Amino acid sequence: MSPYAGHVTSGGPSQVRELRDLVIRKCSVGEYDNNAYLLTCRATGDQLLVDAAADADRLRAFVAEGTGGLTAILTTHRHPDHVRALVEVAGWAGAPTLAGTEDAEALPLAPDRRLLHGDRVTVGAVTLDVVHLRGHTEGGVALAYVDPAGGAHLLTGDSLFPGGVGNTKMPGQSFEQLYADVTERIFGVYGDDAWVYPGHGDDTTLGRERPHLPEWLARGW
Repeated sequence: MSPYAGHVTSGGPSQVRELRDLVIRKCSVGEYDNNAYLLTCRATGDQLLVDAAADADRLRAFVAEGTGGLTAILTTHRHPDHVRALVEVAGWAGAPTLAGTEDAEALPLAPDRRLLHGDRVTVGAVTLDVVHLRGHTEGGVALAYVDPAGGAHLLTGDSLFPGGVGNTKMPGQSFEQLYADVTERIFGVYGDDAWVYPGHGDDTTLGRERPHLPEWLARGW
């Protein structure tokens, strides 16, 4: 297996990251190059799918790359490109769905669990923290996994990317709110070795991005 690099292409093969207690798989689906993530607990085989964005057939094959079933499906935020396969995937998986409270009413499938900042999500024997990041949408959430073997792993949806925070140019969005949440709840909590898995495109680390925070604030995006 090739080393994990975090680069995937829509419809192409997934990337696999092997941690001590958790396996993180990444693939890209659909015309908008949406990233989907599959978290597999090594101890139990339980699996969480993050963002059933598009291409339900590809996502079914993606889930089969792990242990074949889903314990839950989490949606990072309500934008249509992140939920186009949600109803179909939830239907064949028979798995409960989770999403941020403020985005719940806009989803094509009402979530079984509505998430708040500070909540925890369990995948078998693994626990992840819910981080509410407002500004790209009202109810955007990230997941944070602190590896007992060292380092943090942050699935940030469309709130944090290489080179800046997510888009805030549309009505109802707020750069000031998103920048404040990202700096306080992400950069203010996790170290430079924290790995960032965004909703589109390649990964990054907080150490790579931290020196540029003043530039982001000055330019307003």
